[in-house]
Amino acid sequence: MSRSGLKLYESSVSPNSRRVRIFLAEKGICVTRVPVNLGAKEQFSKAYARINPRRVVPTLVLDDGTVIGEVPAILRYFEEAYPNTPLLGTSSKDKALVTMWERRMELEGFAAVMETVRNKIPSLKGRAIAGPHAYEQIPALVERGRQRIENFYADLEARLGEAPFVAGERFSAADISAVVTVDFATKALELAIPDPNKATHCWYDAVAARASFAA
Repeated sequence: MSRSGLKLYESSVSPNSRRVRIFLAEKGICVTRVPVNLGAKEQFSKAYARINPRRVVPTLVLDDGTVIGEVPAILRYFEEAYPNTPLLGTSSKDKALVTMWERRMELEGFAAVMETVRNKIPSLKGRAIAGPHAYEQIPALVERGRQRIENFYADLEARLGEAPFVAGERFSAADISAVVTVDFATKALELAIPDPNKATHCWYDAVAARASFAA
């Protein structure tokens, strides 16, 4: 399904952008992708700041010029506009559970990895928090971040021992956020799924084999 009038400003190295790309691939939606070179700091250019004053990716621009930032908002737009292949739940209860679990994956996993990376990587000096403002790194947060990631893996293993997918019986946006978190932690921090976490390894192998994860 092609929607050439929609523009998604994103980056191939941005985990948040990848969350949206996987979501779109699962739904079979094609949009115009506009690359933003984070290494060259294009997100801080005046041209991009006019599109998204927060100077982060991804950003979705609709046909009528409406700008939607933040991953949950972008996913919500596509879920409502293209309800086939629902990834944010179906019934009221299901939607609430997917929202709850996706939020936990973001706060307890993704945010922990992001905090650790931004306070650790030398190239992010002065950019410890994404957005338009400069914040210095706090080295102590790196060790705390590692502890948070360890706890995330333990909690995820417990959850996947109860259900085949993060939010229950069906693949959802919660699985997308979780698997992107795992890949982010593995690549950026060399903190992969612990070997004893058999349920998580089984889940990861199954979801990572989906065609959408090449997005």
